Amino acid sequence: AACAEAAGWSNPNLSVSVNVSSRQLGDPTFNERVREALRRSGLSPARLVLEVTESGLIDNPARAHDALQELRSLGVRVSMDDFGTGYSSLTHLKHFPIDTLKIDRAFVQDLTLDVRNAIIATAFMVLAHCLDMKVVAEGVETEVQFAHLRAEGCEEVQGYLFGRPIPAPQAVGPI
Repeated sequence: AACAEAAGWSNPNLSVSVNVSSRQLGDPTFNERVREALRRSGLSPARLVLEVTESGLIDNPARAHDALQELRSLGVRVSMDDFGTGYSSLTHLKHFPIDTLKIDRAFVQDLTLDVRNAIIATAFMVLAHCLDMKVVAEGVETEVQFAHLRAEGCEEVQGYLFGRPIPAPQAVGPI
């Protein structure tokens, strides 16, 4: 459904992100289902971003690695969602085919009030950039947070500062 929705957008530069569970990654038919969704919708694989969490990678790491590597070879992008919480392991960034690191909102919400959060968020950004990954910060709610993240080199942000989630048909603007 997400592929079909995005394929209908008038702006071909917009991508759609889809959360993927550990169960889906472990399903041997998952990649074929993704390929079929792309084929049926006509969406370019480069416009699809699959968001995985670290916990989604540890149930069956070999299967998850192979599935993500195969999808990336098609042109699908992979994002590590909620990085910095849960099972955070740098080996996941080293071994898995990840294009984007999403900094969890827990480090963004008090970014300007707690220097430790600012240091951690900046360290994540430096690490991601050194590994040739893009960075997305979640939970940006203030102009001050946004300015800090931009100054530190964060490429993309999401959060209530820019809008609350709405159904795609209600979205206006570049879509």
